[in-house]
Amino acid sequence: MKYLHTMVRVTDLDASLDFYCKHLGLEELRRIENEAGRFTLVFLAAPGDGDAQIELTYNWDPEELSGGRNFGHLAYRVADIYATCNQLMQAGITINRPPRDGYMAFVRSPDGISVELLQSGSPLAPQEPWLSMQNTGHW
Repeated sequence: MKYLHTMVRVTDLDASLDFYCKHLGLEELRRIENEAGRFTLVFLAAPGDGDAQIELTYNWDPEELSGGRNFGHLAYRVADIYATCNQLMQAGITINRPPRDGYMAFVRSPDGISVELLQSGSPLAPQEPWLSMQNTGHW
């Protein structure tokens, strides 16, 4: 058995690609447009890690999605948790669970999917402003 991908339904493909690619740094590996089925599939992965993919499923006909939290979460290891969270904040993305411990943070995609960010290696020394920052919303 081999892990292939995790599928996440999205309501705005452009906003989702902006979040996952521009801000989180994932790369688009392939795209499937199915006119008969009226959907688009976009497969993403972290650079150099094509074995761990996320499939964004965009249905062309409007639908209301709910329950992003009950999906669980996606998780990515990052080189510098503080720099990553700062970059996301500068882009207007809410840090729902700040990296107070120098190791773990959570943000949410435009569709409410929780994304866990984990510091590579040992936790960084706790530092401000993260140490004093409170949780925002759900993560």
